[in-house]
Order: sequence, then structure tokens, then C-alpha cells
Amino acid sequence: MAADNASNANHFARDAQSRMTAATAIGLNAFRPIMQLQVSFLRMWADSIERFAGNYQKGMEETATTVEEQSNRERAA
Repeated sequence: MAADNASNANHFARDAQSRMTAATAIGLNAFRPIMQLQVSFLRMWADSIERFAGNYQKGMEETATTVEEQSNRERAA
């Protein structure tokens, strides 16, 4: 009887382990597309920030050039 109980306990433990493994695999498979979506959002966000920084720098350079040209004109006049 004790051997049967031990066998049943081992069977129950293996069954529970396989269920947990299956549930974990299902959860990770469901989580993967969510993570991929978040990564794509982060990439788009980073690209937007880089574009903004480039446009900002270009605008600052154009402003500096304009100010320098005006200053040169005023000195020449």
C-alpha cells in the first residue's frame, strides 16, 4: 500500500511538473509577440528622437549661419 502511495505521489508530481512546463511554454509563446511589438515601438520612438535631434541641429546651424551673415552685413555697412 505504501508503495502504491509513493508511486501515485511520484506520478502526481510528474504530471504537475509537465502541466507547469506546458503552461510556462504557452505563457512565453503568448508573451513573445507582445515583447516584439514593444521593441518595435521603442525602435520607432528612437528613430523619431534621432530625426528630431537631426532637424534641431540642422535648424541651429541654419540659425547660426543666418546670424553670422547678418553680423557680417552690419559690419560691412
